[in-house]
Amino acid sequence: NDWMQSMFRRLWHGLFGVYAATVFVVAALLTVGLVAATPGLPTRRRVVRGAAASIFRLTGTRLLVRGLSHIPDEPCIIVANHASYLDGPILTAALPPRFGFVIKREMTQVPLAHFLLRRIRSEFVERKDTHKSAADARRILQKARAQESLAFFPEGTFAPEPGLRRFHSGAFAAAARGDVPVVPVVIRGSRSMLPASRVLPRPGRLEIIVKP
Repeated sequence: NDWMQSMFRRLWHGLFGVYAATVFVVAALLTVGLVAATPGLPTRRRVVRGAAASIFRLTGTRLLVRGLSHIPDEPCIIVANHASYLDGPILTAALPPRFGFVIKREMTQVPLAHFLLRRIRSEFVERKDTHKSAADARRILQKARAQESLAFFPEGTFAPEPGLRRFHSGAFAAAARGDVPVVPVVIRGSRSMLPASRVLPRPGRLEIIVKP
């Protein structure tokens, strides 16, 4: 009986994973086309936000967002924990579309993702080359001084093990330089749904908590 339940659970997880991956690929291709043809940064960001939310709806994944009232109307810096490749789409779906994202430069090697992220004016940061990293930091600090709202994953990357990794200081330096508040965000459920060791996601429930 336990063996049968385990087998059906694995089958269900496998079918869900294939379906979710198919939804993601189709949505991503449609979004790239729409973003390529859409003028204006605010509109492009709204398109991408709607596409991210649609992926979770179409896969039946509950995305519970709490504490949005803690995000001020004025510019701010969002800092969130990072545990999965799902975290970017999760924040995109949950946050107001005025936020730009700061992303590791390795994503520029993924052509469609790079195009899409550039069209919504994401910022890419080098983590390994010190010279390039310093140049990226200066560019982001300029954006902070111009009081643009930015979202960071200050851990920089994620690992299979649970728990927070060491924070990089870029988000906090940008907040200090731009004289804008830091708003912490907690993402729950993404590591369980798509851990670093898996290619396809499992069914799960996601929760985003915006803290004061």
